[in-house]
Amino acid sequence: MARSNTKKNKCSRGHRSPISKKRSHSSTDFGHRNYSLYVNRVLKEVVPQRSISSRTLDIMNTLINDIFERISMEACSLMCFRNRCTLTPEDIQKAVYLLLPGKLAKYAVAFGNEAVQRYVRS
Repeated sequence: MARSNTKKNKCSRGHRSPISKKRSHSSTDFGHRNYSLYVNRVLKEVVPQRSISSRTLDIMNTLINDIFERISMEACSLMCFRNRCTLTPEDIQKAVYLLLPGKLAKYAVAFGNEAVQRYVRS
């Protein structure tokens, strides 16, 4: 008998793959969040007299979701590359350093670490 050349994903551990999951056919994208409220809050904190149009908010929301998706996909590939089944903070930091340029990556990791530490302390 011939052996099958297909390999099981080491990280799956018997769970269905994301491709085989049924998708909801609702009008909204499942898994994509709306950050417009947070963008408005930050803008009012920085420049209280300014406002932002709804079209610009949609563009910012798309940008944030796109960057989040890119970072998560890169971190997941790093995790599987190292033959691990757990996503660690180091995977996410390395993904940020790979995707964002120089100082932006350094600031993103620094502010991210600070936010996590504040969350853990509270």
